[in-house]
Amino acid sequence: MMTNMDKLHQAVAQRGPVCVGLDTDISYLPQEFLRSELTAGENIVRFNQAIVDATKGVAGCFKVQIAYYEALGLDGMMAYKKTLDYIKSTGVPVIADIKRGDIAKTAEMYAKAHFSGDFEADFITLAPYMGLDSIQPYMPFVEQGKGVFVLVRTSNPGAKDFEYEKLADGRHVYDMVGDKLHQMGLSCMGESGYSSLGLVIGGTHIEEATEIRARYKDSFFLIPGYGAQGGTAQDIAQYLSNGNGGVVNSSRGVLLAYKKQPGVEFAQAAYNECVTMKEAIQNACNLL
Repeated sequence: MMTNMDKLHQAVAQRGPVCVGLDTDISYLPQEFLRSELTAGENIVRFNQAIVDATKGVAGCFKVQIAYYEALGLDGMMAYKKTLDYIKSTGVPVIADIKRGDIAKTAEMYAKAHFSGDFEADFITLAPYMGLDSIQPYMPFVEQGKGVFVLVRTSNPGAKDFEYEKLADGRHVYDMVGDKLHQMGLSCMGESGYSSLGLVIGGTHIEEATEIRARYKDSFFLIPGYGAQGGTAQDIAQYLSNGNGGVVNSSRGVLLAYKKQPGVEFAQAAYNECVTMKEAIQNACNLL
């Protein structure tokens, strides 16, 4: 069976590792693009569709951060659904960035909500810090081909507060989490050689990059932190494996690219940014 992770691996091979993050705030939309007769959610859907149309040929996948839509209430959740549906209609893989982290029946309901029905996505993000029993309820869907990306070592400064704490055996907390998830993921390996249980590995802390890539060689990475958060192409390349094995998210850098390209229409600017990012990462990979 070809899993969604296999399809993502294939997409990266064809179009590169750029993950376009549709963390779309209404304030990101150019004033001249807004239509006053439409709701905020409806304007956001139009904007997202234009971004998707412009970048789908140079993006390995899209990631939709649910918080930006939840903040707009029912209008926002309809925009979330319509955005997911539009991406799925293109055939490009889509990650729902929901970062759920609960147990038992609650986790089962989250899995049902985001792997089927109105909010169905190819992948979702999860937070593991309540334990492996917060991941287990998603595994029946994973065994059917869906994919998850679980937080291991994040890109924010606060990662140092807990994730970098040392254990008695010398490992960091994030090493322990990654090791347990890696072991869990061996039960759902795909044709590409990557598990359907992927890992979120931030690209802003690069000291351990080579070690992490070697340690989890059959885990696909979702790599946040590029651009606005400070991660460079040289940093990111170390987390990839021959230019694949991960996707690199950029949200504001793509959505707001028009602000740094005067006179360029926003969707064209987003495309330009994706191409620049893709080429920079590829060049950095070639130098390794």
